[in-house]
Amino acid sequence: MPAEYVELTLALPDGYSAYGRYWTGQAHRGAVLYHHGIQSHCGWYEASAAALAEAGFSVLQMDRRGCGRNPANRGHSESAEQLIADAHAARDELLRRSEASQYHMIGVSWGGKLAVAAYVSDPAGVQSISLAAPGLFPRVGVDRDEMARIGFAMIYEPRKLFDIPLDDPDMFTSSAPWQRFIETDPLTLRQCTAGFYLASRRMDRIVARLPQSKPLPIHFLLAGDERIIDNEKTIAFAKGLSWPGVKITRYDMARHSIEYEGDAAVYFRDLIGLVECIPPGR
Repeated sequence: MPAEYVELTLALPDGYSAYGRYWTGQAHRGAVLYHHGIQSHCGWYEASAAALAEAGFSVLQMDRRGCGRNPANRGHSESAEQLIADAHAARDELLRRSEASQYHMIGVSWGGKLAVAAYVSDPAGVQSISLAAPGLFPRVGVDRDEMARIGFAMIYEPRKLFDIPLDDPDMFTSSAPWQRFIETDPLTLRQCTAGFYLASRRMDRIVARLPQSKPLPIHFLLAGDERIIDNEKTIAFAKGLSWPGVKITRYDMARHSIEYEGDAAVYFRDLIGLVECIPPGR
């Protein structure tokens, strides 16, 4: 049977109502918390979530506050701590619905940064982390003049919106249909606030503490034709962990959105592979 999801509303710690999707893995092989990127939403990664559910894993996806199907405070967050608390609220909902005590995390692009920060802040119950083209070391960013304007707004106008400098779908994928999807998707986030930029920058300091955290299996899935993140810095960071469970998989012909490139079944197999090899209870 093809996997299906139910839509839900998550009450975040400050009362914000966030859209989510829960996929029930009929084989009850484990639970997966899935974080999307800075512009995207859970609909971008429906196929990989379905593949995980069909493999027997229950999956929870949440549209980050201010993006996707969440219209309130569009593109904004108050702090890194708020975003991490939101991730932990999604975790609690996943564990409640799946009746699991442990879970795996997947983070795509900027969602990889959030997944790592959430783990550093509270590693309890996390069995593995999979990071697809993680936004730990971006190659693309705002220019110096725009950064100065954002820096000023961080102090005086934290809710002022600024364009996200990822306006070319060609950076994400070589697939023309997927390029059209990214370009025309009405739910894609095109701007975020100075407050969000500051929260994201401060999250970098939390991510930097990962090497001092408890080691666990961690899988870096990288696009060979990457145009958004710095693969070399990411690989150096991964190897610098010196953990026995570090794995790096590279898709030579893929661009940033690996799910949209070539034979997606290969990527799904690799994504599922890490969580499959870790038995419940570890």
